[in-house]
Order: sequence, then structure tokens, then C-alpha cells
Amino acid sequence: MERTIESPEIVGVDAARLERIKPVMQSYVDKRGFSGISTLLARHNQVIHFEQVGWQDRESHTPLSAETIYRIYSMTKPIVCVALMTLFEQGRFQLFDPVAKFIPGFAKLRVLERTASGTREVDLVRPVTIRDLFTHTAGLTYHFLEDSPVSEMYRQAQLGAPANTLEAMIGELTRVPLAFQPGTRWHYSVAIDVIAYLIEILSGQPLQQFLAEHLFEPLGMSDTGFSVAPEKRDRIATMYGNPDVALNSISQIFMAAMNGFNERIPVDETYPADNTHSFARGGHGLFSTSGDYLRFAQMLLNRGELDKARILSPKIVDFMHLNHLSPALLPMELAGQPSLGYGFGLGSRVLLNPAAAGLPGSVGEYGWGGAAKTYFWEDPKEDMVGILMAQYMMGFDLPERDFYALAYQALNS
Repeated sequence: MERTIESPEIVGVDAARLERIKPVMQSYVDKRGFSGISTLLARHNQVIHFEQVGWQDRESHTPLSAETIYRIYSMTKPIVCVALMTLFEQGRFQLFDPVAKFIPGFAKLRVLERTASGTREVDLVRPVTIRDLFTHTAGLTYHFLEDSPVSEMYRQAQLGAPANTLEAMIGELTRVPLAFQPGTRWHYSVAIDVIAYLIEILSGQPLQQFLAEHLFEPLGMSDTGFSVAPEKRDRIATMYGNPDVALNSISQIFMAAMNGFNERIPVDETYPADNTHSFARGGHGLFSTSGDYLRFAQMLLNRGELDKARILSPKIVDFMHLNHLSPALLPMELAGQPSLGYGFGLGSRVLLNPAAAGLPGSVGEYGWGGAAKTYFWEDPKEDMVGILMAQYMMGFDLPERDFYALAYQALNS
């Protein structure tokens, strides 16, 4: 973990204004049910803020620390998308290749279409492409979403069960129809799990091994993986908040939140720390620390390189973080909530209009978040990375937006 510099002013940041961050984060612990929050800012390759408030484990009064390990849920996605793009650089595939070229089961997919009397299955208008997977326009969905009967089919098939290998999961997925025609909607989904399986097919390596050899080891991300070594498990943050998203729908979680639910959540079975054989996914599953994730994020902000380890070329990093959605697919909606001002690249959201988003970032800012209130963003114009880590399952409060605004108000130049 890089040392916090003595004077943030060296990189154009007001140290006094940075002090506004901690009390706001503390208020989420004192008044809004969060157990603990870690916030980190880096600018011009220098850490200018790294603080923790609250508890890693509330019951034992174990404080959150710089070395705490988090279940990062969907912050797994950008890592896996970068991994597949390293194979794009090697000429292993093209973005407009049909997924069926590599996973034959995708050639047999059909689409569940609503009718006046119910539903019917119809043929694909066009094949699902690899680009559709990156941009969540493949017609896939998630088990916890409720805007298509296909989500219930996912729940019945138990697609995300940790005992299933990626190969088994994708095999089950191809037996279920799509929720809509490819390319016609942006819809958050298990698409990045399919990308993870493509990595295994194209590389001939298990996902865990590929990520370790091609990302984690070159970047020095020693605390990141799909499991946690026994001697490190006392550093894993306890999960609190709303019911487990792996087992509940959005409406069930929302109703629990409205009724004041905020409990210690057992997630060891749905997100195990000790499964070293089958639990590897593209959409979630990684454990990491703030410091490790900073190394990944800083590599991207440096346009593909960190400490002489080149992961991607500068042009590929730039290409990934363009908006790849047509205007007809905007604004993106997740569980009925629009993401105003944002487009979507190859695995991450991309800021197109700060005024519409209601945030002071720059056009071209990108990043993503996870179900348990982990969040990161990168601003190439300001050469800044922000990372927030918490373990609050499916929280409806937005400390990440407060942190975002507090970061930008501290800039002097």
C-alpha cells in the first residue's frame, strides 16, 4: 500500500478540505447503520487520503483497518473484463464475434417474449456477440431482478450456486431463454460470468489461475482472489445490512429495508472464503483490499501500466472506456432506477454528462460498484482515483455519492 503523502497540496489538493470526509463517513456509522467505511483517494499516482471509520466486526469491536479484506461483489466485473481484453490484444477474438463461436450452446438460445395471453419463445433476431456481453446488451438478466419471468427461471436453476463450476453455470444458462432480443436493451446481467468462461476457453486456464498470472501477480495484488488463505481470514470484514442478494429478490430486499432490517448477514455459503475448487465467477466473487484495488485502478488510470508491468496497451484502455451504447439505449436502468448522465463501456459505466448525473466529475470518468457498498471511480482528466469499501448488503443510502462530492471539493487545481 502506497504511503499517504505529507502534503496533498503538492498534487493540487487542499488538506483541510480533505478533513471533511471522515466526519461524513462517521455519520453513516453513527446514524445510518453502517458498521464501517474505508475511503481512499489518489491523485497523480500519490495517495492523498486513506481513512477508516467504524468496525470490521461490530460485535467483537474489531476496528476496520487498512488491511481489511472485503467481498467486493460486482467490483469483480471490471477486473474480469480487463482480463478478457488482454486476450483481445492477442487476436484471440473480435468484439462482434458471436458467442456461439466459442460456446456452442449460445447458438440454440431463444427469447422469452411477452404476449397478450402470457409468454412464448421466439428465435433470435441476431446472434449474441461478445460485445453484447461487455455492454450488458446480450438479453441476459439476474436472478434478483423482477422485470422478466426469466429471472425466476434463474432462481429455479440456482445458477449462482458456489458448488457449480463456471462451465456448469454457463451450461445451465444456455438452457434458459433470453429475457429480450440482443442489442435492444441495456440490462444488468450475468453477462460477465459468460466473459469469465470465455477467458477459460480462450486461454485454456482456469479463471483463478489466469487472473493470478496475468493481473494479480504482475500488479502486486497479493490479497485479491476468489478465496482467502486461512491465515488471512481474520481480516475479512463481517457483512451487515439487508438480506443476502444471492438469496432474495429486489422487492424482498426493499421491503426488509423499509421495515428497518439491518442485521449481521451470514454470506459464507453464498460467497465462500474457503472454496478453492469451484467458486470463480466473472460478475462477483473476488475478495480484495482497498490497497490492492488501488493498484488495479491505478494501472487503468496510467493507461494500462503500473510499476513497469504493462497489462493493456494505452489505446485499448481508452477504447474500453468509451461509451459503447447507442442513444436509444440510454439512460441505463437498474431495477427501474435510471443512471442519468452515464453511458457504458466495455465493463464499466462512463460519465457523459455531469450535470445530468448530478455529480461534479469530468466527462470520461468511469468505474463501478458492488452489492455490499464497494465503489470506485477514475477520472482521467483530474488524474484521480476514489475507492470506498464497506460491507453493507444492498444499502439504499449513498455514501459513495457523498464521498465523490467531497473528493472534488478538495481539489485546488
